[in-house]
This record gives sequence, structure tokens and C-alpha cells, in this order.
Amino acid sequence: MTTDKFCSMLSRSKPGPGDGGNTGSWRVLRPVINLEACIPAKRNKMACFHCWLYCPDSVVSKTIPPVINYDYCKGCGICAEECPAGAISMVDESTPLVEDK
Repeated sequence: MTTDKFCSMLSRSKPGPGDGGNTGSWRVLRPVINLEACIPAKRNKMACFHCWLYCPDSVVSKTIPPVINYDYCKGCGICAEECPAGAISMVDESTPLVEDK
């Protein structure tokens, strides 16, 4: 019996905004970050970023403070579930978006 070398194939693709098009229009719930509870925003340090790490669509920025790109966010709620500080809440899409000044 011979030993054949099999090609081990790995996925080399990386998720990113726009891979599936502008998907934010069919979202039902929208994640909102409370910057007073957000660890990176509160400490002004590159810390935590569980929201960025676990977002399947890579729409959370790794900046201080983190920003969510609502054009591509599907509203899955993973960022809110994984946030150790509880700084992200899911609100109904019909709730008006409040712009920070």
C-alpha cells in the first residue's frame, strides 16, 4: 500500500465589509456601543476589543473608540453577547440613530 500526499486545503479568505454586498438594510436589531462602559473608550487604551474579534462580518473597527459600520452590520448580536463590559446593547432598528457630537 502506498502513501499518497494529499493536498491540505485551507481557507485563505478573510471576511470584510462588502463581501456579500450592503447587508445592513435588512437588519432588525442594531448594536449600539455605550462609550462610558466600553473598556477601550474608557481607558483610552488598545484593550479588550472582543467586539472586533468576534464580529463575523468585520464591521467593528479596532479604533478608540470602536465604531460599527452599519452599512454592512447584519445585527447578529454576537458583539453584544461577547462584550465583557456589557457596553453593547441591541436596539430595535426603528429606534432613531443618535449621532454623537
